[in-house]
Amino acid sequence: MAIETIPIDREDRLTGVLLGTAVGDALGLPREGLSRRRAARLFGASPIEHRFVLGRGMISDDAEHACMTAQALLAAPRDAARFARALAWQLRGWLASLPAGVGYATLRAILKLWLGFSPERSGVFSAGNGAAMRAPILGAALALTPSRIDSMVRVSTRLTHTDPRAEEGARIIALAAAYAAVRAPEQVNSAELLALLRERVADEELRRRLDRAAELLGRRASAEDFAAVIGLHQGVSGFIVDTVPAALFCWLAHPGDFRRAVEDVILLGGDADSTGAIVGGLAGATVGARGIPRAWLDGIADFPRSIAWMRRLGARLARVFRGDNDEGAAAGEERTARAEGPLGLFWPALPLRNLVFLALALGHGFRRMLPPY
Repeated sequence: MAIETIPIDREDRLTGVLLGTAVGDALGLPREGLSRRRAARLFGASPIEHRFVLGRGMISDDAEHACMTAQALLAAPRDAARFARALAWQLRGWLASLPAGVGYATLRAILKLWLGFSPERSGVFSAGNGAAMRAPILGAALALTPSRIDSMVRVSTRLTHTDPRAEEGARIIALAAAYAAVRAPEQVNSAELLALLRERVADEELRRRLDRAAELLGRRASAEDFAAVIGLHQGVSGFIVDTVPAALFCWLAHPGDFRRAVEDVILLGGDADSTGAIVGGLAGATVGARGIPRAWLDGIADFPRSIAWMRRLGARLARVFRGDNDEGAAAGEERTARAEGPLGLFWPALPLRNLVFLALALGHGFRRMLPPY
């Protein structure tokens, strides 16, 4: 996909993807798995605020996967096979820290990695949205060298998911993030982008839904209207063919309005933390970190993957992925990556953090048994 570039602040855009993913994840997390109506009864409608614990939010696996992908890119910025190995070790370490939420396909894949399967053979046949969670940061980091996106998305996806639809969904999310990361918000053209993405899709149902998204965006239809047209009456499921069109629609309906795009997809219900994270990543690529509501950023209370840590991660990515694709720049990327490497993370804190997170998540589970219904 050809990409015309404009002068941009790479650090702001890459940091925007990471922070946007975290914000969408944290805001959607309390509503995960709830229908639109039930979520509204428990947590209210717009404006959405953090509701995970005492008016604050925490991130879950969606934002954690984005951060691990960024770390693997820093370990291997140009070589897809090395990137896959680096991401595989990130995933092994993540599971060893006992995260409270792990998708079933991702869990099986990481267990296979621990049993000695290679990254090329660890994936399981699933069309879940795990790979799509990792796609926005891949696309944004590689936006100025788009020929590298396919190979990186392929190995990232096949680590955990082998259904071709999972790879197609992750690819078009990555390409959408690449498109966003080099344009001003007012330059985002939904019809142009969806036409380009449709050319990269073989699955007929996904193509049909992208066509409906383009049609309804042209009519300025609401997210609720789009969800109803494609049959998502109870919310957006974790199936990639549901997730990707809904995420693209909500982002493209408001490319320059981070708050509106993220709220629209979360209020659809269903897998709200994952859809919120994906839309947050796309919107963050478009408006940058400076375009994310400050209250939403300040409301995230997490450690060791804190907002400050993610800002440092985005800055390091920007230093490595400066965008030129000539041989000299390639060598420069490798030298910078070797000099800096992945950003340090205080791993000993993770099991305790995850235990606290699990207790809070269980509290939400019990709360859902109570009225209002």
